[in-house]
Amino acid sequence: MCLIAAAWQQHPRYALALIANRDELHARPASAAAPDPEQPDVYGGRDLEAGGSWLQVSTRGRLAAVTNVRVGRNPETAPRSRGALVRDFARGGDDAASYVARLAPIAREHGRYNLLCWDGDALMFATNHPEAGSGVVSPGVHAMSNGAFDAPWPKSGHATRALRAWLDSPVSSHEVDAAALEPLFVALADTLPAPDAALPDTGVGLDMERWLSPPFVRGERYGTRCSTIVLVGADAIVFAERRFGPDGVPRGDSFAVLPRIG
Repeated sequence: MCLIAAAWQQHPRYALALIANRDELHARPASAAAPDPEQPDVYGGRDLEAGGSWLQVSTRGRLAAVTNVRVGRNPETAPRSRGALVRDFARGGDDAASYVARLAPIAREHGRYNLLCWDGDALMFATNHPEAGSGVVSPGVHAMSNGAFDAPWPKSGHATRALRAWLDSPVSSHEVDAAALEPLFVALADTLPAPDAALPDTGVGLDMERWLSPPFVRGERYGTRCSTIVLVGADAIVFAERRFGPDGVPRGDSFAVLPRIG
């Protein structure tokens, strides 16, 4: 997953609201958002190659999401999948602070990651690049892409503005359905490249920085595989997913309202 915007303690109805795009090779096998067959209280997509996930919630009041960190063109070699970080937290019982602290000694064994963990009370951030570190996420609207947490990348600013605008709109104060979330999906589907002057330099060259700069990355082999919206209320968690194939061709939607029991 390569773009996440999260509003934490910014809305009277939703303590946590999150919108995200997952970018990945289209050939990598994955399942649509659904209950985890091994632990039905966990809901989200699953990576069928390494067994982890990019974004999952639990009806016990838990959420985890991960992005990779982009450093040049060379592929990573790491014995542990960063997707396992999401799966293990969503299935587990550790509070967020304890979980990210426990990662520090083994952080380098995972692919480069940025990680969000919410345990029903606290929202924590952790990373292993350039060094292992973690911290409490302060109330506000934050973004996490393929660089540092809250780095001012153009796609991050686009996502945080869209999320804030939706939360400030009247529709967010009522029970939502799939149609009410359409403005957020439209924002996540933006394919307009950022101006060259605003591009980060992650070591992949100007042409690739341009291609990867929009919120939605369109490509034949690699690109945005799904867009996800999560709204965490006191009694329920709304989880909506829109999936895409090569070149951004739609592959289906999911919408679920999960009872929150923790």
